[in-house]
Amino acid sequence: MAKKEKSEAAEKIVKAEKTRAKKPKSDKPNIFVRMGKAIARYWKDFRGELKKIVWPDLKMILKSSGIVIASIAIFLFFVWLIDLGLSKSIELLSDAARGADTEISEAVDETTTTATTLNNIIEDTTADGEEETEEDESATEAVATTAAATGAAD
Repeated sequence: MAKKEKSEAAEKIVKAEKTRAKKPKSDKPNIFVRMGKAIARYWKDFRGELKKIVWPDLKMILKSSGIVIASIAIFLFFVWLIDLGLSKSIELLSDAARGADTEISEAVDETTTTATTLNNIIEDTTADGEEETEEDESATEAVATTAAATGAAD
């Protein structure tokens, strides 16, 4: 009995192979026919899906729009606060930098004025024909030190 079942199965396989071999390879319709059927199937499916859509009513649209507008307003407020805080901090930093620059320039001006005054005193004393004394030498050194400090501050 097992042999009989095997032979029947083998016969079915042989029969299936024969039917496959008999079919011509070009039984498919040409590309234009297949494309036409695919496009028709697409539009049919599209219409079916379009019928499944549930459109919202006016109340739902107004409620959703209100939620979106409120969310945007809240987000806008927080961005405005962040912008304001950053603007004020930059303004404070620039004011602090300007203040430091002003203090440095005032110190340089005072040093320059002092150096000019000392130079004038030295020139007046040497112009009178007097020889330089130790005080004049120390004044000259002070002028040189002041000039070096002024050059370093710039």
